[in-house]
Amino acid sequence: MKKLILLIVLSLAFIACGQEDPNQKFDAFKETFITQLWKIYPDWASSVGYHHYDSILAVPNKESNDKRLAFAAEKLTELFSFDLDKLSENNKTDYRLIENQLNSIKWYINAEKSFEWDPSGYNVSRSFAEMLTNNYDSLDTRLHDLGLKLVFVPAYYEAAKQNITNPTKEHTELAIAQNLGGVSVFENDLKSALENSQLRESEKQEITVRAGEAVVAIKDYVAWLKNLDNKNPRSFRLGKDLYDKKFEFDIQSGYTVDQIYEKAIARKIYLHKKMAAFANQLWPKYFGSAMKPADTLVMIKQVIDKVSLKHVHPDSFQIAIERQIPELAKFVKEKDLLYMDPSKPLVVRKEPDYMAGVAGASITAPGPYDKSGNTYYNVGSLSGWDKERAESFLREYNYYILQLLNVHEAIPGHYAQLVYSNQSPSIVKSILYNGAMVEGWAVYAELMMLENGYGNNEPEMWLMYYKWNLRAVCNTILDIGVHTKEMSEESALSLLIKEAFQQDAEAQGKWRRVSLTSVQLCSYFTGFTEIYDVREMLKMKQGDKFRLKTFHEKFLGYGSAPVKYIRDMMLLVADKEDNE
Repeated sequence: MKKLILLIVLSLAFIACGQEDPNQKFDAFKETFITQLWKIYPDWASSVGYHHYDSILAVPNKESNDKRLAFAAEKLTELFSFDLDKLSENNKTDYRLIENQLNSIKWYINAEKSFEWDPSGYNVSRSFAEMLTNNYDSLDTRLHDLGLKLVFVPAYYEAAKQNITNPTKEHTELAIAQNLGGVSVFENDLKSALENSQLRESEKQEITVRAGEAVVAIKDYVAWLKNLDNKNPRSFRLGKDLYDKKFEFDIQSGYTVDQIYEKAIARKIYLHKKMAAFANQLWPKYFGSAMKPADTLVMIKQVIDKVSLKHVHPDSFQIAIERQIPELAKFVKEKDLLYMDPSKPLVVRKEPDYMAGVAGASITAPGPYDKSGNTYYNVGSLSGWDKERAESFLREYNYYILQLLNVHEAIPGHYAQLVYSNQSPSIVKSILYNGAMVEGWAVYAELMMLENGYGNNEPEMWLMYYKWNLRAVCNTILDIGVHTKEMSEESALSLLIKEAFQQDAEAQGKWRRVSLTSVQLCSYFTGFTEIYDVREMLKMKQGDKFRLKTFHEKFLGYGSAPVKYIRDMMLLVADKEDNE
């Protein structure tokens, strides 16, 4: 009998050994998927810190698109061979992220086709600039790879010219400005780097010659765009069918476009009521016994205009940002809101020329393969602006809103979230990051900081917070309205100036942005709404056991995954804890 039992046990063990763990097999698939992904997207690989293909610049021709379509088809077939129900919760999310990425590759090439109508999509300056500024390897090694990569630049722009048909006027103008701005990378930045390198003189000379050829190719592309016979340019409006699908791929929300649009309209009404209450409270302070306007929105705007007069000097905009970062870090630490890794540097810098033209402030973070690299807070310069334009900008980014901007972009917003994202155990979640989660976290951080006493509950700060939050709300209304509902420029500016209380310069800039981008402007409000929903759901579920810092660190610990998947994982963990 004992021999029989032993035989059965050994037989079962043998069978078990022959059955590979589906999660181990899926982990192997993910590793292969990522390795092959970088081969066909070398610039993307470099941007996340994977520098094996830094010497390669993918030429955007038909052959390149065909390779990407073949890759997507092959990997989807492999992906569908896995039984989703047998994977861990972590791998289920990675499965969905990979599936979304592969399907979006096919959709962008076969349906959206921006490579045909968006000339600004062709710009090599950023990738070369990042090779010069990011210290992931020795300067000599980076310059050697850069020299090899320069060889591809002329073919890159020739392919761009072959691809472009019926481009939009707006994207053509942006392409001209940004490509010309990027020339300085090759004429100035590269020259300086070569002077500081230890490369052989012959290699320095060879790189210099290739850089000159790259500049010729860029300027030739710009001249070609300027002379392009394009009497009937494509509209920059994406259209509802393309927009809905792009929203599905890019935002990956639990809400549809129509649902999030209705939520934004409702939030706008709510914010107007809150702002009216604070404007009423502040009226005597700024206007004494003067009669209030009968129109509530006019009354709110008048108070905002007074409060907005408190702002920095045009020459001190970047300096003010640099000074406030330590104060935000101190507040987060004192209130025990989130652990901040002091070893991860944040560098405030003037926005590079090749980035100018879309947004006034942004974060450039190192990728998951380059975790020790600098995170840059890019700040737009007011240099060369006339007095009226600069004053309009500074009133928009007044004393109070500038603080909220820094919360959003830096601490505990983008900078903090992206540090956590790079530490995520799943590299898939780090590289296939969800923009709505990333932007949503930054918007959520603004409210969370004020909820915990930042700004000392000053009515001016709360009034400006609601104005700032209204900006995210109206971003959604604007983007969906413009791209799917034929919202005119006049109506858009009316929404931004009269209902969102934005300065003329800010409103004009936002119109420019919505004419150059689509869907991305929805990410702020959509992500914020979903993150806030998750927090309130867990607060209700956990009661007295709920801890804000614990929620923040667990939430960010899942990486930059879509909020709907993070919600599912957090609720699953909470259910297990309840049952223990």
